[in-house]
Amino acid sequence: MSAAWWQWGVVYQVYPRSFQDTNGDGIGDLAGIEQHLDYLADLGVDALWISPMYPSPMADFGYDVADYCEVDPRFGTLADFDRLLSAAHARGLKIILDYVPNHTSNRHPWFLESRSARTSPKRDWYLWRDAAPGGGPPNNWISDFGGPAWTWDEATGQYYAHAFLKEQPDLNWRNPEVQRAMFDVLRFWFARGVDGFRIDVLWHIFKAADFRDNPPNPDYRPGRGEMHRVLQTCSTDQPEVHGVIAEMRRIADRFGARVLIGEVCLPLERSMRYYGTDGEGIHLPFNFRLVDATPAQWTAAGLADLVGAYEAALPEGAWPNWVLGSHDAPRIAARRGDAQARVAAMLLLTLRGTPTLYQGDELAIGAVHVPAASVQDPRELREPGLGLGRDPSRTPMAWNAEGHAGFSSALPWLPLHDDWPTRNVARMWADRESTLSLYRRLLALRRAYPALSRGEWSLLPVQGDVLGYVRGHGAQRLVVALNLGATPQSFTLPAWAASARVLLSTVPGDPSPPSSTTLHLRPDEGLILAPSLEA
Repeated sequence: MSAAWWQWGVVYQVYPRSFQDTNGDGIGDLAGIEQHLDYLADLGVDALWISPMYPSPMADFGYDVADYCEVDPRFGTLADFDRLLSAAHARGLKIILDYVPNHTSNRHPWFLESRSARTSPKRDWYLWRDAAPGGGPPNNWISDFGGPAWTWDEATGQYYAHAFLKEQPDLNWRNPEVQRAMFDVLRFWFARGVDGFRIDVLWHIFKAADFRDNPPNPDYRPGRGEMHRVLQTCSTDQPEVHGVIAEMRRIADRFGARVLIGEVCLPLERSMRYYGTDGEGIHLPFNFRLVDATPAQWTAAGLADLVGAYEAALPEGAWPNWVLGSHDAPRIAARRGDAQARVAAMLLLTLRGTPTLYQGDELAIGAVHVPAASVQDPRELREPGLGLGRDPSRTPMAWNAEGHAGFSSALPWLPLHDDWPTRNVARMWADRESTLSLYRRLLALRRAYPALSRGEWSLLPVQGDVLGYVRGHGAQRLVVALNLGATPQSFTLPAWAASARVLLSTVPGDPSPPSSTTLHLRPDEGLILAPSLEA
């Protein structure tokens, strides 16, 4: 059976505020995305995941939605979106939108009506509770951004729940009317031609019906964020979520070749349940294992264990996926440095499964200093000094060495990375040895070799700091060898790969050809090799 487009394709996340500004307000827009579709097509990606573009007060930069079926004027209009969608499809690019089902903005008409009176027909659309005996929040739930997950409403004399900001009240997914309204949102965009959705905080949308306290976290250490003081066993990952997911899947399947990608931040075994059974789950529960890998895990042995455990945990028929970065995570070059960021790119694009790239990682944008006076992220503003701020990952793309890096004619909403005059698309596109050119060549190899896009995966024995594995599809077999260390390494190839030729190295300059079955890797070098029969 042939693979679906979302299995062999590569997803590229666009953070619209920071991609391209065309109207001179310092904020990116839909027209800016359309302006760079040729760049994305030439880069070699297959789908664009666009972070929220809906009308929003921007308390959490679009994840507080005030209207699910419109476009925020900062980004454009529905007509602009339709034009972008049509232009993307004309280039063979799919469009995936962000779907935010756990909460709305507190300015959404649904919440305004719910908040108007206890007798409101929409009162039960949100999670309202009386104060605890003696006063105070109904239970001990903690917002993911710190502080109680409850806000008192003076006018109606009850608390409402919010897993994030008080400006993001949680919907009550136990209410059938809420389900119908939110399913209609999916239908609206699918009917418009959207190819899929990334579902925000999917594991959050159901809470325990009796609103029990969360148990304390025995492993909590100060400095990790207040949310970790408790284990979110009652406020997340409830069994009822899977029935809702099954209906989301039925809706998607009725529209044909559509994809549902779920944000599910849970331990491995629990996250695998979101695949469902018999086609009732989401297609891809996002796999954050590479994002969350500690320095101790970023070794050949550590990554072998990490990848092997993930592959072993996959339910029968489930398709894997891999992510290195996002708008919520520190950039890969900031975490691992420039050299290992190149190795990480090869890892991401040669593992089995669907890879997702985050805008700017192809430039290896590293750590960006955001002065205290310029901080925008509510996460950082609520718990400053813990290193949890997301602004450094959301800074604008650098397109060229002119003005504000070609991003805008105005001062950008967040500062650019310091080295943007040299770390920009125009300069790096022309440099065959740049990280951008490495991504282009990796993506071209994925298209040229089915073994990389849809083949089987098998681990080779770890040797020193080298992680090696085989990708195979029919008679086609490739070897990937990644030096996770800063010293030269040797690696013994399988006998069938003796004298294999190097297809691509992550290190500029000519790599050492294999001496029979012995491969010599330079520090921080990743190699893709093909046996001589592939020549």
